[in-house]
Amino acid sequence: MKIAIAQLNATVGDLAGNVARIAGFAERARAAGADMMVTPELALCGYPPEDLLLREDFLEACDRALGDLAARVTDITLVVGHPRKTNGKRHNSASVIQRGRILGVYDKWQLPNYTVFDEERYFEPGRTAYVCGVNGVNFGVNICEDAWGASGPATARSPRSGSEELLGINICADSWNAEAPRAARAAGANVLLVLNASPYHVGKRQIRHDVMRDRVAESGMALVYVNMVGGQDELVFDGASFVLNREGALTQELPMFEEALGLVTLTDGEPQAGEIAASLPEEAEVYRALLTGVRDYMDKNGFPGALVGLSGGIDSALTLAIAVDALGAGRVRAVMMPSRYTAEISVEDARAEARALGVRYTEIPIWPIYEAFTKALAKEFEGLSADATEENLQSRIRGNLLMALSNKTGALVLTTGNKSEMGTGYATLYGDMAGGFGVLKDINKMLVYRLANYRNRLSAAIPQRVIERAPSAELRPDQTDQDSLPPYPVLDAIMEAYVENDLSPREIIAQGHAPADVERVVRLVRASEYKRRQSPVGVRITPRGFGKDWRFPITSKFRHPFD
Repeated sequence: MKIAIAQLNATVGDLAGNVARIAGFAERARAAGADMMVTPELALCGYPPEDLLLREDFLEACDRALGDLAARVTDITLVVGHPRKTNGKRHNSASVIQRGRILGVYDKWQLPNYTVFDEERYFEPGRTAYVCGVNGVNFGVNICEDAWGASGPATARSPRSGSEELLGINICADSWNAEAPRAARAAGANVLLVLNASPYHVGKRQIRHDVMRDRVAESGMALVYVNMVGGQDELVFDGASFVLNREGALTQELPMFEEALGLVTLTDGEPQAGEIAASLPEEAEVYRALLTGVRDYMDKNGFPGALVGLSGGIDSALTLAIAVDALGAGRVRAVMMPSRYTAEISVEDARAEARALGVRYTEIPIWPIYEAFTKALAKEFEGLSADATEENLQSRIRGNLLMALSNKTGALVLTTGNKSEMGTGYATLYGDMAGGFGVLKDINKMLVYRLANYRNRLSAAIPQRVIERAPSAELRPDQTDQDSLPPYPVLDAIMEAYVENDLSPREIIAQGHAPADVERVVRLVRASEYKRRQSPVGVRITPRGFGKDWRFPITSKFRHPFD
């Protein structure tokens, strides 16, 4: 038999659009000779639907959409992920559809409730193993409820011919725990289908392979892993759906960060060799994730274009390149807003970036506006020395100009701050933090340099001296970032240990970092929580981004031992 893998880019809440997308993939799959097609987790409604799941009207609309899909897909067996409510309980489910009818439903057992996942808030776990007998013609499904008893899980299933394959279905986290696959195997399955909406972070693809190989080794079943692709707010789904044979060998893998339809041939329950997409170097992988996140956030929310405030620095240059690569030059506008502290080479480099990428470019000097502001505030500031207030005022003027252009044109402002800056508060609230989407929000400064060099290997986009010169906010004479922060290699290493790995300051110092640097960075991270809470959503590429992963209180008296 042949199983189609539908690596879909679903949009949360676009039920009609998702139904049409699934039906279109099913038509292509059938034309390619597939007997069955499997979609990702919650493909019908998109993932994660979050508190939409608490609305009865949303769940009712999902039920209607499932019925519409069943009516449209009549010539191929379809496994589709969707939410459902039964007996007053909500479930993360997968239904098997054949000839316009829903033959049976599997409810997800394991509900992840860590990092970006909140499924215990919305769903009740299932406890019934699900097995469906399949061959080219005779496909039958029975669903056994109340499967747990004194002797463990039990299932009923339809009569099957000796040539029929038995397919067990798991949803995402089910297969990260041996319990549900073991139950499917006990019920007679010899091929495991795993429906997923597994968000991307660096290294996630290899983790999936390793965990699924463990499941294959434990169960002896071949495994088909179907993953979602596309961007949803801060999350990016990378696809990379794959197939493992009974020995745990990779026999097929779909490409990362693009919709795809794969066709898997099973012979006696064993997947045959298929195409394996080339793996990507880390910089290319992260860059593709950023493109996907920007493109889908813009397109799914209906923004006509993007605005980028150029400074002549590396962060805004990289942000501009990503925006153009994601959206096309015609949808991107760059604005340079120099002050008296802006170096001439910064203006020259900003112009060069805009020319290289072919975007509309505007210069709006801010110093006359700044002088008007300081004149209006002169009486209030009388007798007070200049400090960060005057620096932040320049940044906020720039933020106001960008937001005015955004209001007038409908284009979305893309902020340019990186994770190193967001972590330590080296950004101005309502200034350079003003905007709708933080492209580099989860990219530390050293990775910014790596991505800039990677982008220039594709084509010239960022002047080399932008990469080489010392970074500066250019808000006062002779300013550099390192006036206020430790060197970026030191800062990023401490941030990774503290933010992403949850190490204590003492543990970080034990790694060899200077106590003064650790204390400084940790205090900055803690003191900047109120700023980060107000920053725009941005693409997540690490296991611990400043978004749904990071939920520290703003008001807190907890202090580390060195405080």
